[in-house]
Amino acid sequence: MPDVAVIGFAQAPNVRETPGTTNGVEMLVPLLAEAYQQTGLSKRDIGFWCSGSSDYLAGRAFSFIAAVDALGAFPPIHESHVEMDAAWAFYEAWLKVRMGEVDTALVYGFGKSSAGQLRRVLALQLDPYFTAPLWPDSISIAALQARCGLDAGLWSEKDLAEVAARSRADAAGNPFAQFSGSAGVAELLDTPMVADPLRRHDIAPVTDGAAVVVLAAEDRARDLVERPAVITGIEHRVDSPELGGRDLTRSPSTAAAGRAAGAEGVEVAELHAPFTHQELILRRELGLGAGVRINPSGGVLTGNPMFAAGLARIGEAAKRILAGTARRTLAHATSGPALQQNLVAVLERRD
Repeated sequence: MPDVAVIGFAQAPNVRETPGTTNGVEMLVPLLAEAYQQTGLSKRDIGFWCSGSSDYLAGRAFSFIAAVDALGAFPPIHESHVEMDAAWAFYEAWLKVRMGEVDTALVYGFGKSSAGQLRRVLALQLDPYFTAPLWPDSISIAALQARCGLDAGLWSEKDLAEVAARSRADAAGNPFAQFSGSAGVAELLDTPMVADPLRRHDIAPVTDGAAVVVLAAEDRARDLVERPAVITGIEHRVDSPELGGRDLTRSPSTAAAGRAAGAEGVEVAELHAPFTHQELILRRELGLGAGVRINPSGGVLTGNPMFAAGLARIGEAAKRILAGTARRTLAHATSGPALQQNLVAVLERRD
């Protein structure tokens, strides 16, 4: 089976609100054009298309069908869709190329979070019998998770503020970030709480955005780009949906996915951590030491487009290899409450 590589990545600016429709067409059209330009491919060269989005978020059934308008109606295409973050669409596309059915694939994800009340929309993913009827919103659940870690002595409020301060400082070099800045830890700790113990800087912002990643079999990839980011390992695992049935300060699915993907020895890690304390959990579960550069893009704390943010982590990790600034990187994506579902991909430059 051929190895698969990332050869292109494009993303829309992460913004609080866009004037476009919930089907993402306005955001996707320029990103597709940019991906074609990066790789030298055209629509006719793409063997498989796969998208990630959410009809709940869009507020209408089969919203992803409308998004296909961005791809064009002719010539006919081979297309698929997953109802979750496009990192899982990336996994499906990786399998399609890996099995030799096609030698190129394009993955895209999009989300217009500003169209509704995101905290309440995300409550719909909870267990429908015991949890969802209570309507605990996503930030309150994360606050419970953060409190568990604080009470157990696993982290402090200062630790959380340090994650936020570093993320915002790193985002200053990312033109697509929604937030950036040089706020100090003491300044951040002096701000009011939103959901005890979380403050505004501990929470990823509501964001509209989209991302596109292009894949190719390794032999084809080397004909298209100088330094393809070869996927040497990828795995996704899931923990119990019952919040009371697992230790919220741990993420066994992340640890298992990391082991299966071969997470050791990476230089850069792009972690999909919508809350500051979740970055600390992920770093521990993946065994990322002080020598690993965490979220040089600023991460999702500086811009969190639902259903595209996980795919963007893969794109950001691949971008370091494509640019020649790293040889081995890791990307992580999450879905569900309190780090319930997790995907880990390891990418590498091969000379």
